Amino acid sequence: MILAPMRFKSFVWPHNPRVYSIAFERKLAVHKIPFGLHHLQSLGQTRRVLRGEGEFVGERAYSLFKELATVFYEETPGVLVHPVWMTTTAWFAALELRQAPRRDYVAYSFEFWEVEEGAGDTGLTVRHPVADGDAGAGEEAQSGQWHTVVRGDTLWGLARRYGVALARIVELNPSIRNPNLIYPGQKVRIR
Repeated sequence: MILAPMRFKSFVWPHNPRVYSIAFERKLAVHKIPFGLHHLQSLGQTRRVLRGEGEFVGERAYSLFKELATVFYEETPGVLVHPVWMTTTAWFAALELRQAPRRDYVAYSFEFWEVEEGAGDTGLTVRHPVADGDAGAGEEAQSGQWHTVVRGDTLWGLARRYGVALARIVELNPSIRNPNLIYPGQKVRIR
Protein backbone atom coordinates (compact mmCIF):
# COMPACT_ATOMS: atom_id res chain seq x y z
CA MET A 1 0.00 0.00 0.00
CA ILE A 2 1.34 3.43 -0.95
CA LEU A 3 0.59 6.09 1.67
CA ALA A 4 -0.07 9.72 0.82
CA PRO A 5 2.57 12.18 2.07
CA MET A 6 2.05 13.94 5.38
CA ARG A 7 1.01 17.61 5.06
CA PHE A 8 0.63 20.56 7.42
CA LYS A 9 -0.56 23.90 6.06
CA SER A 10 1.63 24.63 3.02
CA PHE A 11 4.37 22.08 3.81
CA VAL A 12 4.27 18.63 2.18
CA TRP A 13 6.82 16.09 3.38
CA PRO A 14 8.87 14.65 0.47
CA HIS A 15 8.55 11.27 2.24
CA ASN A 16 6.69 10.34 5.42
CA PRO A 17 8.45 10.55 8.80
CA ARG A 18 10.26 7.38 9.80
CA VAL A 19 8.70 7.05 13.29
CA TYR A 20 5.57 8.48 14.83
CA SER A 21 3.34 7.91 17.84
CA ILE A 22 -0.10 9.15 18.77
CA ALA A 23 -0.90 9.70 22.44
CA PHE A 24 -4.49 9.68 23.71
CA GLU A 25 -5.18 10.58 27.32
CA ARG A 26 -8.18 10.71 29.61
CA LYS A 27 -8.07 12.59 32.91
CA LEU A 28 -9.53 10.61 35.81
CA ALA A 29 -10.48 11.60 39.34
CA VAL A 30 -10.29 9.09 42.19
CA HIS A 31 -12.99 9.38 44.86
CA LYS A 32 -12.21 7.42 48.01
CA ILE A 33 -15.08 5.65 49.67
CA PRO A 34 -15.16 3.84 53.04
CA PHE A 35 -13.31 0.58 53.67
CA GLY A 36 -10.41 1.32 51.31
CA LEU A 37 -12.51 1.35 48.15
CA HIS A 38 -12.54 3.98 45.45
CA HIS A 39 -14.62 5.19 42.52
CA LEU A 40 -13.11 6.52 39.26
CA GLN A 41 -14.72 9.44 37.46
CA SER A 42 -13.82 10.46 33.92
CA LEU A 43 -13.04 14.14 33.59
CA GLY A 44 -12.88 13.81 29.82
CA GLN A 45 -10.30 13.36 27.12
CA THR A 46 -7.39 15.73 26.80
CA ARG A 47 -5.62 16.73 23.62
CA ARG A 48 -4.26 14.09 21.30
CA VAL A 49 -0.57 14.45 20.54
CA LEU A 50 1.22 13.24 17.41
CA ARG A 51 4.98 12.91 17.86
CA GLY A 52 7.46 11.71 15.29
CA GLU A 53 10.96 11.60 13.93
CA GLY A 54 12.23 11.84 10.42
CA GLU A 55 15.06 12.91 8.23
CA PHE A 56 15.62 14.87 5.08
CA VAL A 57 18.33 13.50 2.81
CA GLY A 58 19.97 14.91 -0.31
CA GLU A 59 20.98 18.29 -1.70
CA ARG A 60 17.84 20.02 -0.39
CA ALA A 61 17.90 18.46 3.11
CA TYR A 62 18.75 21.60 5.08
CA SER A 63 16.56 23.88 2.95
CA LEU A 64 13.61 21.50 3.53
CA PHE A 65 14.19 21.72 7.28
CA LYS A 66 14.23 25.53 7.06
CA GLU A 67 10.92 25.44 5.14
CA LEU A 68 9.43 23.24 7.88
CA ALA A 69 10.77 25.62 10.54
CA THR A 70 9.13 28.55 8.73
CA VAL A 71 5.76 26.78 9.00
CA PHE A 72 6.45 26.12 12.70
CA TYR A 73 6.88 29.87 13.32
CA GLU A 74 3.38 30.66 12.01
CA GLU A 75 1.25 31.56 15.02
CA THR A 76 -1.92 29.73 13.99
CA PRO A 77 -3.12 26.15 13.96
CA GLY A 78 -3.63 24.43 10.63
CA VAL A 79 -4.91 21.30 8.99
CA LEU A 80 -2.68 18.28 9.58
CA VAL A 81 -3.07 15.47 7.05
CA HIS A 82 -1.36 12.33 8.25
CA PRO A 83 -1.21 9.23 6.02
CA VAL A 84 -2.65 6.95 8.72
CA TRP A 85 -4.15 9.15 11.43
CA MET A 86 -7.35 11.10 10.80
CA THR A 87 -7.12 14.59 9.32
CA THR A 88 -7.41 17.15 12.09
CA THR A 89 -6.75 20.77 13.03
CA ALA A 90 -3.60 21.02 15.11
CA TRP A 91 -0.93 23.31 16.51
CA PHE A 92 2.65 22.68 15.45
CA ALA A 93 3.87 22.43 19.06
CA ALA A 94 7.54 21.42 18.74
CA LEU A 95 10.30 21.01 16.19
CA GLU A 96 13.76 19.78 17.19
CA LEU A 97 16.95 19.34 15.20
CA ARG A 98 18.36 15.97 16.33
CA GLN A 99 22.00 16.47 15.23
CA ALA A 100 24.34 19.11 13.88
CA PRO A 101 22.79 20.18 10.57
CA ARG A 102 24.52 19.18 7.39
CA ARG A 103 23.69 20.39 3.93
CA ASP A 104 22.73 16.87 2.77
CA TYR A 105 21.27 15.27 5.94
CA VAL A 106 19.00 16.58 8.70
CA ALA A 107 17.47 14.41 11.45
CA TYR A 108 14.55 16.06 13.28
CA SER A 109 11.64 15.38 15.60
CA PHE A 110 8.26 17.09 15.76
CA GLU A 111 5.09 17.30 17.83
CA PHE A 112 1.54 18.34 16.90
CA TRP A 113 -1.27 18.95 19.40
CA GLU A 114 -4.82 18.48 18.18
CA VAL A 115 -7.10 21.49 18.62
CA GLU A 116 -9.99 20.72 20.95
CA GLU A 117 -13.33 21.74 19.52
CA GLY A 118 -14.57 24.91 21.21
CA ALA A 119 -11.23 25.51 22.96
CA GLY A 120 -10.84 29.12 21.96
CA ASP A 121 -10.28 31.06 18.76
CA THR A 122 -8.30 29.02 16.27
CA GLY A 123 -8.81 31.33 13.33
CA LEU A 124 -10.83 28.58 11.62
CA THR A 125 -14.56 28.41 11.09
CA VAL A 126 -16.21 25.16 12.10
CA ARG A 127 -19.75 24.43 10.89
CA HIS A 128 -21.89 22.15 13.01
CA PRO A 129 -24.91 20.39 11.54
CA VAL A 130 -28.16 21.00 13.39
CA ALA A 131 -30.75 18.27 13.82
CA ASP A 132 -34.38 18.78 12.73
CA GLY A 133 -36.39 20.73 15.27
CA ASP A 134 -33.45 22.39 17.06
CA ALA A 135 -34.34 25.88 18.21
CA GLY A 136 -32.83 28.70 16.19
CA ALA A 137 -31.72 26.48 13.35
CA GLY A 138 -31.70 27.98 9.88
CA GLU A 139 -33.84 26.49 7.13
CA GLU A 140 -30.81 25.07 5.31
CA ALA A 141 -29.51 23.34 8.45
CA GLN A 142 -32.96 21.82 9.17
CA SER A 143 -33.47 20.37 5.70
CA GLY A 144 -32.07 17.02 4.79
CA GLN A 145 -32.27 13.49 6.09
CA TRP A 146 -30.85 12.52 9.48
CA HIS A 147 -30.11 9.19 11.14
CA THR A 148 -29.78 8.59 14.88
CA VAL A 149 -26.89 6.18 15.46
CA VAL A 150 -27.64 2.89 17.19
CA ARG A 151 -25.15 0.35 18.50
CA GLY A 152 -23.35 -1.36 15.60
CA ASP A 153 -23.83 1.47 13.08
CA THR A 154 -20.88 2.63 11.01
CA LEU A 155 -20.68 5.47 8.50
CA TRP A 156 -19.82 2.94 5.81
CA GLY A 157 -22.91 0.88 6.72
CA LEU A 158 -25.11 4.01 6.70
CA ALA A 159 -23.75 4.95 3.27
CA ARG A 160 -24.70 1.51 1.93
CA ARG A 161 -28.11 1.52 3.65
CA TYR A 162 -29.12 4.94 2.29
CA GLY A 163 -27.33 4.66 -1.09
CA VAL A 164 -25.13 7.70 -0.46
CA ALA A 165 -21.38 7.99 -1.02
CA LEU A 166 -19.39 7.71 2.21
CA ALA A 167 -17.42 10.83 1.22
CA ARG A 168 -20.69 12.80 1.01
CA ILE A 169 -21.75 11.73 4.53
CA VAL A 170 -18.33 12.73 5.87
CA GLU A 171 -18.62 16.10 4.09
CA LEU A 172 -22.10 16.73 5.56
CA ASN A 173 -20.90 15.95 9.09
CA PRO A 174 -17.80 18.07 9.80
CA SER A 175 -18.28 17.59 13.55
CA ILE A 176 -17.42 13.88 13.15
CA ARG A 177 -13.66 14.12 13.51
CA ASN A 178 -12.97 10.41 13.08
CA PRO A 179 -15.19 8.71 10.47
CA ASN A 180 -14.37 5.35 12.05
CA LEU A 181 -15.87 6.37 15.41
CA ILE A 182 -19.55 7.23 15.90
CA TYR A 183 -21.62 6.79 19.04
CA PRO A 184 -25.17 5.58 19.81
CA GLY A 185 -27.51 8.55 20.04
CA GLN A 186 -25.37 10.71 17.76
CA LYS A 187 -27.24 12.35 14.86
CA VAL A 188 -25.70 11.90 11.40
CA ARG A 189 -26.82 13.90 8.40
CA ILE A 190 -27.34 11.60 5.42
CA ARG A 191 -28.53 14.09 2.76
